[in-house]
Amino acid sequence: MHAQQFRLLGLSGSLRRDSASTAVLRTTAARLPADVTMTIFGLDHLPLYNEDEDRAEVLSAIDAFKAAIVEADGLVVISPEFNHGMSGVLKNAVDLVSRPGYESVLKNKPVLVMSTSNSPLGGVRAQQQLRETFASTLSRVVARRQVVIGQAPKKVVDGKLADEAALAFIADAIGDLLDEISLLRQLPHIEVRGSLMRLAPVPTERS
Repeated sequence: MHAQQFRLLGLSGSLRRDSASTAVLRTTAARLPADVTMTIFGLDHLPLYNEDEDRAEVLSAIDAFKAAIVEADGLVVISPEFNHGMSGVLKNAVDLVSRPGYESVLKNKPVLVMSTSNSPLGGVRAQQQLRETFASTLSRVVARRQVVIGQAPKKVVDGKLADEAALAFIADAIGDLLDEISLLRQLPHIEVRGSLMRLAPVPTERS
């Protein structure tokens, strides 16, 4: 019997080259167990969401993003806190792939959310917005203690998260995400009674 493999997609809500959030994500990806891989998808090339521009030539810009979400077993999403909220870059990215409403590629997708901040609070207000936003897309946000990294720039050394306590906490959170994915894989053996647990159909190109 082959061991299960897990494919994760990492999303950082910061575009800065020396972003602490992206450094945390890269460090996490480098420390995953052998049966887990994470691809980090850059959000810098995505267009601003405009419902009036839902045309094929515009939607083509997000096809790769949608495909990456479909192929991933789960998402690891991290955002800095800007003005007591999540980053606009990340909110825009979620909006772009959240259609059709309640039946998008995000429906039933396991999501682990994390946040960073210069303050000791670690971006708890951004974290709350992240959770509410993904809940609105019917994503399966991992229910656990919040992964918040306060004073993040001081904990990143040479582009890597160097705080052992934070690293251990993130490793445990990744374990919870993998557990959620494993539970979801049992769906074929479960009699689904409601609409929430029914997986959304895989979108065709330009949908």
